Amino acid sequence: MQRQGTKGTRMAATKKHVAILGGGVCGLYAARVLTRVGIPVTVLEKGAQPGGLATSHERSGNWYDLGCHMLHEFDKEVYEDIMSLMGDESIPVQLDAKIRWAGSFYRYPLQFQDMIKGIPIFTLAFYTLGLFYAQIRQALVPWHPKNAEEALIQLYGAPLYKFFFKDFTHRYWGIHPRELSATFITTKMPRLSAVDVIKKALGKVGVKDKSLKAVDSALHEETLHYSRTGAEAMPRAMAQAVTEAGGSVILNADVQQVQMTDGRVTAVTYRQGGETHVVECDECISTIPLPWLVQKADPAPAASVVEASHQLRFKPISIYGLLVKKPKCIDGLYIYYRDRFFHRVGEPKNAGLVVKPEGHTVLIVETTCEIGDAKWNGTEEAKERLFTDLELENICAREDVVEVNILHGETGTRSSASALSRTMSKSCSG
Repeated sequence: MQRQGTKGTRMAATKKHVAILGGGVCGLYAARVLTRVGIPVTVLEKGAQPGGLATSHERSGNWYDLGCHMLHEFDKEVYEDIMSLMGDESIPVQLDAKIRWAGSFYRYPLQFQDMIKGIPIFTLAFYTLGLFYAQIRQALVPWHPKNAEEALIQLYGAPLYKFFFKDFTHRYWGIHPRELSATFITTKMPRLSAVDVIKKALGKVGVKDKSLKAVDSALHEETLHYSRTGAEAMPRAMAQAVTEAGGSVILNADVQQVQMTDGRVTAVTYRQGGETHVVECDECISTIPLPWLVQKADPAPAASVVEASHQLRFKPISIYGLLVKKPKCIDGLYIYYRDRFFHRVGEPKNAGLVVKPEGHTVLIVETTCEIGDAKWNGTEEAKERLFTDLELENICAREDVVEVNILHGETGTRSSASALSRTMSKSCSG
């Protein structure tokens, strides 16, 4: 899968050579687009396999995803291209996500009819009035939110913010919403489709929504795509297509230095297997975290840029991949939880993952944490809390858990698969 560049020398190319930092799905698809038009590329991936944060890892014969990753059909051009690469490995599966909310399970994204059925009428009226007040206020006295807390109140009203968003957002990110930028809402917070129905009704009587727009959430009914070996199949297929088209995908490549001349990237130094290598290039596309990119730039950027990069934070996650001695644990692909040790539990077997031995299943239990804390290290105390909450939710008993595998990552460090087609426009040279 990988082609090694010559140490310290320029790779032969008849056209501009592009170095791509990061072999996640975005970096790989950028390489895929470039190689299709004959542009030489070299992808440098720090991990031992392609995919970055959107892949899966093999443990004792089973595959464990680093989170719940499936391909959407939002971008038809990207979707059809990737389907042509995956072939028979692709398994179509209907979206079946839920959220544990107000003592019951609801479809996710939350739908209006679920709110009507599941929430007491006076409570529902209280939330609706709060939303109505927020929309009236914005229509009469437009205001610009200073932080994520104000943005959420502007979008959904104070009652819904306090009940649905405040505690969950704080617990998930480890930062109070008032300390997050208002633009966070436009990039990370999925829109409640239930609330959209109410807003549309208000718009018909002249109360138009002129506030911030949250990112579109997944469709109510949607076909997703998966594989028998989990999320690793898609990036593996893309990496293979890149190499077959003449590009290089170099794994275990730890970028050490990004050399710049007159404001443009001209070479990238990386280490692999204890040796140092240099890839010279005419252009560079980066999908690695911005703080890492700034730290590796030579010469160093302006002091203001370095200082700004130090302010960027990425929230670490620990994935507890469990092999469970049960044929099935949850009803659905994944379920969100608000008041548990974990924030989401997925069962990829329900999407077609092959699990060994027979009669067993795999759970992907996601939890945010800090590097080095109990969740990150998987201490006995952390596992005890995990097992307790799994039992309280009737997912599985602790004696059913045969194996615990801990995988790590940092949320926000790479783009999602739905952003693949926008990746190739991002370059180090700006």
